[in-house]
Amino acid sequence: MTRTSAEPGTLWIVATPLGNLDDLSPRARDVLAEADVIAAEDTRVSRKLLPPREKPPRWVALHDHNESRAVEELIELMIGGRDVALVSDAGTPLISDPGYRLVDRAHAAGIRVSPVPGPCAAIAALSAAGLACDRFCFEGFLPAKAGQRRKRLESLSRERATLMFYVPARDLVPVLTDAAAALGANRLAAVGRELTKRFETIRRDRLEALAAWVQGDPDQQRGEAVLLIEGATDEALARSLDTTLLARELAAELPPARAARILARVGGMDRREAFALVESFRDA
Repeated sequence: MTRTSAEPGTLWIVATPLGNLDDLSPRARDVLAEADVIAAEDTRVSRKLLPPREKPPRWVALHDHNESRAVEELIELMIGGRDVALVSDAGTPLISDPGYRLVDRAHAAGIRVSPVPGPCAAIAALSAAGLACDRFCFEGFLPAKAGQRRKRLESLSRERATLMFYVPARDLVPVLTDAAAALGANRLAAVGRELTKRFETIRRDRLEALAAWVQGDPDQQRGEAVLLIEGATDEALARSLDTTLLARELAAELPPARAARILARVGGMDRREAFALVESFRDA
C-alpha cells in the first residue's frame, strides 16, 4: 500500500465471514491489518475480525442512517491518501447492504476501488441448492407488506432464471406461502438458513412442502435465510398467464371456495394451490 503523498488512497471492498470466522481469507486479513481506516456497518461486530496491529485503525460507522455524511468523510480521507477497507457485518459489502454510494463517489473522485473477494450468502446458498446456476436473478429482500410482496412475486412468475431472495427466518412461513400461491405450490425451491454457522440448515423441496416444514419447526424460524426458487418452466409459462387472469377475475366475482374449485378444475391445479392463488388477489 506504499504510495507518494500526492496519491489518493484505495477503497478496498472486503468480504467477511458469514458466520465461521475461519472463512476470512489471508488477503482480507492482510488488508484489515494495514488499512488506515475501516468503514463498517456495525463496528462492534467487525472489531472481532481485526488481526493484531501495532497501530489501531480509524473506525467509521457506515449504515443506512448515516450514509450520506459518512461517505463524504471517507472520500476526504482517501483523497488525503488514506486507505479505507469497507466491510459489512457478514459477507460481501453492498449485496443488500450499505456501500453503493461510497463506491459510486469513489469512482467519480478518481479513487481506486479494489475488491477482496470472499463469502456471499446468496452465492453460497446457490452453490448448495441443487438448482440451475447458469442464470440467476437476485432480488434481495422482498417487501415486508403482504400485498406488495405478493405483487412482486407475481411479477416474477414468468422469470426463467433461478430466483434468489434474502429472508429473515422469522418471515419464512409467509414468504414461502406467498411464493407457493404466486409461482405454484409444486415449484422446486431451497432454503439455506444460518449458512456456515453451528445450526446451518439447507433443505430443498417443493414450495408448499417447505412452508409446511418451516411452520412445523420453530427452530427454522430463527436467524437469517436465503430462499432460492427454480425458474419458470415451459409448462408453467404456458399456463401461468391464463390461470393468473382467471384467478383474478374469479376472486373479484365469487366466494373464495367456489372460485378455487372452478380455478382448480379449469386450470388443472391442485385445490390448495388454486385457493391460495385466489386468496392472494382477495388480500392484495
